[in-house]
Amino acid sequence: MTLPRQVVPGRDYMITRRCSERRFFLRPDKDTNNAFVYCLALAANRAKVQVIFSVAMSNHHHTGIHDPDGNFPIFTEHFHGLLARCQNAHLDRFENFWSSEPTSVVRLAEPDDILSKMTYAFTNPTAADLVDTIEHWPGVSTFQATVAGAHITATRPKHFFRDDSGMPEVVSLQIVRPRGFENLTQTEWASLVSDRVCKTEADHRQRRAAKGLTVLGRAGTLEQNPFHCPESHAPHFQMSPRVAAQNKWARIEALLRNRTFMERYRDAFLEHMAGLANVLFPFGTYWMRKFGKVACEAADVVEEAIGGRAMNLAPA
Repeated sequence: MTLPRQVVPGRDYMITRRCSERRFFLRPDKDTNNAFVYCLALAANRAKVQVIFSVAMSNHHHTGIHDPDGNFPIFTEHFHGLLARCQNAHLDRFENFWSSEPTSVVRLAEPDDILSKMTYAFTNPTAADLVDTIEHWPGVSTFQATVAGAHITATRPKHFFRDDSGMPEVVSLQIVRPRGFENLTQTEWASLVSDRVCKTEADHRQRRAAKGLTVLGRAGTLEQNPFHCPESHAPHFQMSPRVAAQNKWARIEALLRNRTFMERYRDAFLEHMAGLANVLFPFGTYWMRKFGKVACEAADVVEEAIGGRAMNLAPA
């Protein structure tokens, strides 16, 4: 059982999910790319989350979202469930599509953290030595839509959905600009993201040159067997962060919020299991509120508790 997570409207996250056994079940091809965008758009529209960026690698994806209504669990459940069934039909398989590890949901505390993770996601194909530039990546990447503030579209996958399924024939999803960059013109925003990406690509190019490495290339990526996996060993027993914050004090505040929430949740859960009446769960409780119909505290109760702790840690 995973630790409880506070779900608060208005936060930004990077969501990452890996395929089972690191298999290349998302290896780019026309049907896979279309299915990924179709399921992404359906899930985002259903949960009313805003997609900031998304990159589909051969065996995992990184997707950044803004969650105005506190619905990201609905988004991840619908997106991953629908895409898994759709791709299993495409690959003619029936077993688990995703890794048994929990979905990674990292809160992006500040605008610079969103930009940093966006750059990381866009340049993931170059970091993995698959292509030299992101323009060569044959899989899904919203880089062009992100810098242009444009839509991405997909058609209903014929290999999974029936014509009379009631699912839309075409879906469209607006890729939004993250908070904190509203004052930039579209040209300035595009230049900022492109410069960050180009610099990171150059760093990886220099790294490969120093080690005598070459990229697999677009053709090599497309020729990968979907049932194969990387030869490298996956790291295990590592920490799974819930917060990304380059600013020290923003990181401390976010961690305090997480700790305060989990402590208050634990106390409320134990009281609830003991059969006490009128137990209040902390603000941001999701599963127990939705499925257990428990009552929750107001937001300012948690803010007051966090404020007392933060006063002891803030710099003079």
